[in-house]
Amino acid sequence: MWSEFKAFALRGNVVDLAVGVIIGGAFGKIVSSFVNDVVMPPIGLLTGGADFADQVFVLKDAVGETPAVAIKYGSFVNSIVDFVIVAFVIFLAVRAMNRMMRQEAEKPAPPPGPTPDQALLGEIRDLLKARPIP
Repeated sequence: MWSEFKAFALRGNVVDLAVGVIIGGAFGKIVSSFVNDVVMPPIGLLTGGADFADQVFVLKDAVGETPAVAIKYGSFVNSIVDFVIVAFVIFLAVRAMNRMMRQEAEKPAPPPGPTPDQALLGEIRDLLKARPIP
């Protein structure tokens, strides 16, 4: 069982997937920071100077120690902007990979070598050329 697990875990696809998940997690943090710290403050300024992430629609106010019931649409909008940015970057990466693969496929194939019959005839020709004429 251990050898099967080792063979499974060390296959190229599994390792590639693990690397992709780790890089994706780090990229997600970068995008979240970009959205929360760079994109949303100007949008918040346009909407009246409020921090957009704190925008809520209160359904029921807090009573005593019971917290308020609210719909946090500002966080939701931040998440949508995160998703759109990540999806766009992935789209650009896939588009670039497809373009490279298409260019690779469009390269002309090298001309085929001589057939065995042509190679044999070439050897006979070379032997006849090397032979002195009587």
